Amino acid sequence: MRHTARHWALALALAAGVGAPACAAAQATTFVAQTPVARVDYWQKRAADISTYLTQSPDLSGIRMVFVGDSITDFWHLDANPWAPGKFCGRSVWDQGFGTGLPAAAALNLGVSGDRIEHVLHRILPAAQGGEGWLDRSDLRPARVFVMLGINNSFDAETPAVDSIALGVQTVIARIHEHKPDAQIVVQSLLPTDDDAKNRDLVQPVNARLRAFVQATPGLRFLDLYPAFVDATGAQRRNLFNDSLHPSRDGYRVWHDRLVAFIGDQAAQTHSAAPGSR
Repeated sequence: MRHTARHWALALALAAGVGAPACAAAQATTFVAQTPVARVDYWQKRAADISTYLTQSPDLSGIRMVFVGDSITDFWHLDANPWAPGKFCGRSVWDQGFGTGLPAAAALNLGVSGDRIEHVLHRILPAAQGGEGWLDRSDLRPARVFVMLGINNSFDAETPAVDSIALGVQTVIARIHEHKPDAQIVVQSLLPTDDDAKNRDLVQPVNARLRAFVQATPGLRFLDLYPAFVDATGAQRRNLFNDSLHPSRDGYRVWHDRLVAFIGDQAAQTHSAAPGSR
């Protein structure tokens, strides 16, 4: 039996409540599922927002800190967790500590959910070389660049995973230094997961490799966040996480406080090393 356009229109009208009893009509709703919407995943919008800001901002000279990373860095900019009702990420902590807006006036957050190390390398590759050119702007002159990367490369990992992640992060650091040679690059440790075996076999060995690399490379600094996120037994402090990987609001507060202490320590060391200081 062939359905005409009139038959389909009637069917849709009935489904929407047209011609139905008043009580049913009162409940009729137009759902998102009835309207064409292009699919844009969270990470795509996030990356587009960053690209737009970097392209359209008239002046980036006020940015003193840049954060490079994946969703763990990205979610500084989320408040209510859209995937876990009742849970919160780091937005309120970011706003209190680094300013307001996307990105904040004094701190630029380049974290994108789901990014692996190779994706970050593409984002900071100059546009003239086929990359996204996120560090291309000459007026972007941060004093510090904070890097936390690698946990996403532990999924569908290259073998050996520790070598892949450690060398990948080192490559990112080298590229950042090429683009922003005057910035102090701060390598942050990976955070603990809720998998003790993974922490033992991958996360801690990667952190050890990164620490050794930083200690052997002039101008770099290492910020070890791992101890602040584990308990006395070495297990992940679950109250500081929304899930197996991503910090809760309390977790971002701990991270923020470690950053503030680190920056203060660095300022004190610089002052004590200055000529004429006591």
